[in-house]
Amino acid sequence: MIVEITEELESGLTEAERQVIEYINQHEDQFLKLTITELAEKSFTSPPTVSRAVRKCGYNGLSELRYKLSAKIEDMVEGEIVNEIFQKSVTECMKTIEILKAETILKVVRFIKTARKIYIIARGSTAWIAKDVELQLQLLGYNAYMLSDSEVMKKSDKLFRQGDLIIIFSIKNSTPELLLTAQNAKKVGANVVTCCCLPKTDLEDYSDLSVLGYNQRNKTIEDFDIVSRLPLQIIARTLIDYLNL
Repeated sequence: MIVEITEELESGLTEAERQVIEYINQHEDQFLKLTITELAEKSFTSPPTVSRAVRKCGYNGLSELRYKLSAKIEDMVEGEIVNEIFQKSVTECMKTIEILKAETILKVVRFIKTARKIYIIARGSTAWIAKDVELQLQLLGYNAYMLSDSEVMKKSDKLFRQGDLIIIFSIKNSTPELLLTAQNAKKVGANVVTCCCLPKTDLEDYSDLSVLGYNQRNKTIEDFDIVSRLPLQIIARTLIDYLNL
């Protein structure tokens, strides 16, 4: 309803003016496209009657009433967009939790607890998740280090040792250095855990465990990657929260 008809307002309207307001309220989708003459014809009244009815409702004219409706529609559309964004996050959370297996999480926890050193590997926008995991593990007393430098990854076989744990965070394993890091880790007998949102990647072939999350593709800004990292955050939080028990 565009115009709320109170008892006071209704008592001041003529029958013809009431017809105008009722038509406007019943045809919100058409109202914005109508001229004052067309509105008069549709409501079986006259342009002066339309003008009087609108003014009695507290508006300076038809243009002001149209502006109110346009703003209302814009708010509704923007609200729907926000709700869609909320739903994407809810979907990613729920589906990630659904596919996560307690057995897999517990195996990762055992790897962490028995590791000589723990290296958390990530590239690009995912690196801040790895950095947070590094800090959390250090606060819990673990020997943890984050690596995001591609050159260090290429030479990581000189860094890793048997008994180390390498945890790789990646949305879709599109970075060659991550695969090379996993290969280097296996060469020296280190354990590899991959946290990814794309199943059956080459990275899995070099992983002792693969922890999968669900990722819903978002729009991109020009050519920049803005894929949600929420599933990886859920995996990381699950591990840290369990270790903190």
